Amino acid sequence: MSAPLVLGALWVIAGALTAMLPPSRQTIPGAALMILAPVLLALIAYTHGLLWFAFGVFAFCSMFREPLYQTARRLFGLGPLDARADPGKDVGQGPGAPCGPDTGHPAPRSAP
Repeated sequence: MSAPLVLGALWVIAGALTAMLPPSRQTIPGAALMILAPVLLALIAYTHGLLWFAFGVFAFCSMFREPLYQTARRLFGLGPLDARADPGKDVGQGPGAPCGPDTGHPAPRSAP
């Protein structure tokens, strides 16, 4: 197996290990992996052609879909997507959740 494919396999393992970290500790290794990915994909494309490059891009987009989506939103001036601010999401359906006309959730019915 060639060096770029071995490095690609190690990149995937590093991504899986990064995903196992607590969210507060994923930022720095995740950013390093995102910066390293285009260089690694260029090496794979140069060595093995566009088919393996396409597999690599698919793997990269699959593993980093949320950070890529958030980055694209910020680049286009849309701001970060926050689930708490999205009225279409069902947030807080458990006991003690806010309810009433200004929260988007119906008020509980009183017992007859």
